[in-house]
Amino acid sequence: MTRYTNEYLRGLVREDRVHRSIYTDPEIFELEMEKIFGRVWLYVGHDSQIPNPGDFHCTWLARQPVVMTRHLDGTVHVLFNRCGHRGARVLNQECGNARVFTCMYHGWSFRPNGELSGVPMRRDFPETVLVEPRSGMARLPRVESYRGFVFASLDPAVPPLLEYLGEARCGIDELVDRSPQGEIEFWAGCHRYEYNGNWKLQFENMADMYHPPACHASTVGPDGRQFSRRPGNRGASAPFFADNGEAIVAQTGVRGFANGHSSEASLFREEQAGGIWDDYRALMVRRYGEERTADILKNRRHSMTLFPSVDVLIAQTSVRVIRPIGVDRTEVRVYPVRLKGAPPEISIDIVRFVNLTHAAASFIQSDDLEAFERCQQGLASGGTDWVLVARGFGQELDEGNGVLFGDRSSEVGQRFQHYAWRDLMSAADVR
Repeated sequence: MTRYTNEYLRGLVREDRVHRSIYTDPEIFELEMEKIFGRVWLYVGHDSQIPNPGDFHCTWLARQPVVMTRHLDGTVHVLFNRCGHRGARVLNQECGNARVFTCMYHGWSFRPNGELSGVPMRRDFPETVLVEPRSGMARLPRVESYRGFVFASLDPAVPPLLEYLGEARCGIDELVDRSPQGEIEFWAGCHRYEYNGNWKLQFENMADMYHPPACHASTVGPDGRQFSRRPGNRGASAPFFADNGEAIVAQTGVRGFANGHSSEASLFREEQAGGIWDDYRALMVRRYGEERTADILKNRRHSMTLFPSVDVLIAQTSVRVIRPIGVDRTEVRVYPVRLKGAPPEISIDIVRFVNLTHAAASFIQSDDLEAFERCQQGLASGGTDWVLVARGFGQELDEGNGVLFGDRSSEVGQRFQHYAWRDLMSAADVR
């Protein structure tokens, strides 16, 4: 039984600061696995990762092994990666294709929809046991998808996915709509790395426009603008500093959404143009028309962060997945995205751009990982028990539908993340 009451947990998040123990306390981390990751919608994968019948993609939700599959009839399922006999993990490869999934321990096999397919020496088992659904690879209680993004929940009573995403689903729309065919593909593998720090440090960073001038000084300064390496000859660079030396990026706005979602306004001021980008734009106009194309290609936001598991990186045309491993250990995966129907050169440039910004040894992400580890080390020390998220507090603009906008690199997105954390962690246990 935990020593933390719901009232105590709620008190760890105040309006403009949070208690350092939410990053460092192993017991609080265990409660997060139950009360957050066990009760909300978690991102599983994209259906383009399993295009063919029998395809599977293995991952982890709340530290539980699961597998996203495409059944022989084309339907998508998310299963616990666990044999219904003695509990062994069935699929050990990260991805692949098989007509049946076979457990290496005793040879039980399962169809891609989780149903039991075969049992060696079947006659020695009571038949009533083998026809139970639990004898197969059990399905997660809830699975839904939005525009190819597959989510699942361990809680059968979770509200519908679109209700949970709310206004934040526009981030997925903005990425997918940039395809001339209205579809995207995960096609180029992923960058995968781990860091010695709490998962919330990465999440806060994805709503943080205050850190780039200092944390990324060697990259965003006049001598190292990596963000200029994007397709097109115009509108492809992000002006981080004005001529007077003021940090423009620190003036970029941030939005907080219901349920802990957040987004950063775009770093890019102009629509891209020139070179292969003009060919791509012509394809977009052919499908959507000039007015709709201009609207789609507006640089509205840098990314959309969907609490608590995934970040849709619109500027990098990629998707970042965050997986907590322990209170001070986190895995990050970044998947470049192909815009179906776009010129192949666009997809290649996307991969190159992600290599520069979000690979483990890239110019951008390596700075962030260093900061996360230093935060984790510093938070273990004394001095003060509270961490500030007060920038822009009380100055937000209410845009309606539960969305608040804060300009000048406001920390409103981080505050919304922590408010969602507080509400979930202090919710009454109705089970």
